[in-house]
Amino acid sequence: MSADPQAPVKPATVLDCLHVLDARLAAAVDAAGTSFGEHDLFRGLHIGPADVAGLFHREPGSSPLGYQELPAPDTGPFTWLAHTYGLSDFELNVVLIALAPEVDSRYERVYGYLQDDVTRRWPTVELTLNLLCEGPFDKIVRRARFAPAAPLSAHRIIALKPDPAQHEPPLIAHYVTLDAQIVDVLLGVSTLDRRLASWCRLTSPTDGVAELGWGAEPAARIASLFADGHRRLYLQGPPGSGRLRAAEAVAADLGMPLLTADLAVVPQAGFVDVVRCLMREAALFKAIVYLGNIDRLGADQRRFVRTELSQLDSPALLAGDRPWTSDPGLPLGVLVVRFDIPDAEDRLACWHEALAAASVDGADLRLVAERFRLTPGHIADAAASARDHSLPELCAAAREQTGHELAGLAEPVRPRATWHDLVLPEDGIAALREICGRVVGRERVLHRWGFAEKLSRGMGITALFTGPPGTGKTMAAEVVAAELGLDLYRIDLAGVVSKYIGETEKNIERIFGAARRSNAILLFDEADALLGKRSEVHDAHDRYANIEVAYLLQQMESYDGLALLSTNLRDNLDDAFARRLAFTVHFPFPDEANRALIWRGIWPTRTPLAEDVDLDLLATRFKLSGGNIKNIALAAAFLAEDGPVCMAHLLHAVAREYHKLGKTLTEAELAPFGSRDG
Repeated sequence: MSADPQAPVKPATVLDCLHVLDARLAAAVDAAGTSFGEHDLFRGLHIGPADVAGLFHREPGSSPLGYQELPAPDTGPFTWLAHTYGLSDFELNVVLIALAPEVDSRYERVYGYLQDDVTRRWPTVELTLNLLCEGPFDKIVRRARFAPAAPLSAHRIIALKPDPAQHEPPLIAHYVTLDAQIVDVLLGVSTLDRRLASWCRLTSPTDGVAELGWGAEPAARIASLFADGHRRLYLQGPPGSGRLRAAEAVAADLGMPLLTADLAVVPQAGFVDVVRCLMREAALFKAIVYLGNIDRLGADQRRFVRTELSQLDSPALLAGDRPWTSDPGLPLGVLVVRFDIPDAEDRLACWHEALAAASVDGADLRLVAERFRLTPGHIADAAASARDHSLPELCAAAREQTGHELAGLAEPVRPRATWHDLVLPEDGIAALREICGRVVGRERVLHRWGFAEKLSRGMGITALFTGPPGTGKTMAAEVVAAELGLDLYRIDLAGVVSKYIGETEKNIERIFGAARRSNAILLFDEADALLGKRSEVHDAHDRYANIEVAYLLQQMESYDGLALLSTNLRDNLDDAFARRLAFTVHFPFPDEANRALIWRGIWPTRTPLAEDVDLDLLATRFKLSGGNIKNIALAAAFLAEDGPVCMAHLLHAVAREYHKLGKTLTEAELAPFGSRDG
């Protein structure tokens, strides 16, 4: 008879085993009647003196139920159980006795009678020994079959539960219960264990590797490694890179079920039990195991999973986005299969596949494919969420797919400024447009023209914005982000630097790791905090400070996106940073002409200005940066309340701004305004 647990088991096979058990129980009931004495309506509810006296007439350890050999069950599931876990005939009968109440509640009453206690409705270790052992010596020997290291307990086939009515009861007073998964196997239930339902999925994929478009190459490598006898593979790649899809295709070609689990959502309290349950489920269904997010586990949990995998015969696919770390003490022979983000041409193919039924401008779609380095899964989600297939909508949908991880580490900046708001010398404007052009042409130069083959590092774009505070450095970053349609995240390096050794590097690694998956522009504001020149080493503090700078240099050089750095002190910049910069854009303090442009451009079109407001005079008399002018305009607007903004409001706001800067308005500066300063 087949031992495959996937094959439906006819109920009659299990019932046949129970019929055999019934015969043994009937004989035990007859023996119990003789042993217990005359019929007593309250038997099992009280113990009288005569009952106690009768107990001493019985040999210690002898069974009141007599002895009758019980043949071992030999149906398909029991045979599979014996073969898989090396169970003896005795242990199979223990399983049968524990299974009976799962099939018919009448066994609860029978067990209560045989144990002379109506409250004991499940078999105890003592009842099981009394039913299956020939004599006292046999009972003592067989007692070891219930030890923690014995197969029944070690493989979690049974659980021994103490009688709640007793405090620390002896072993023989423990109830013998079957694991729910074993009950399902024995009763021919071929669905996923209920304890795994919330975080695990069992499927039988049908589309093989040949049906894959993108992702066919790594899937074919998985199939080839399996064919060569490798049973443990690590699929490394970002979420949505096609790892699960490839696993499904390989399972379909092999004709095997696929058991998938996300280890990141396994409850912490029952982690050990549910992982063991998962491994046994894989063995029961002869399934390929797919364990997602294994790299997110703690060290102890990861080691436990590896230990369980080492005992699993089924093939296993482990998935994560971090590099695989081996355990010298527990070699699994894991090979790595990489799932990288597709190049622009493959991303374009993914977009076409996701929008197959839609009419989309080819140039727009290519721009989106080149601009946003998305995984195939993200592309499918973006295509589904776009309200229409215009370029702005596709870009917005693409942006929504990434950046969520970075949002927890940096401040998102919503770009509002445009080229018209930016007051900067022509050379500075030209440099900003070149930065945008380099991002737009990145795919063409690096990949279609082959420059990426010549460069091992430094394929990203790093630009430094220098100049006094308030001269438009952050505004320029907004303009670049708006021009490119990319998200902008501001990172305050002062918050990244930690006094604790090693924490600064961890913060930097988290930021750049998230940035690589976000398709965002990074703005390192006030970069002086970490970009300063490395110093001579006089003590441990100097040594670790230099390590932090070197680590940031390394991360910036390997980063392949757009990073913008702003600093007020260009001369303090480490020379190693300067060599790695693609652009340096200087933001000078605005002269009178540029201050006049800023004063004119700062006002929204709906803001009323009084006739006495002389913006050119303000630009001439007050040497302020663009940031100061913005503060003054906003403050004056609040002072105006319901009326138009007049010169008195502006002069009052100027005085406040001067005070904030630690300066005082002079008579010479106020003279041209007469008494309007209020």
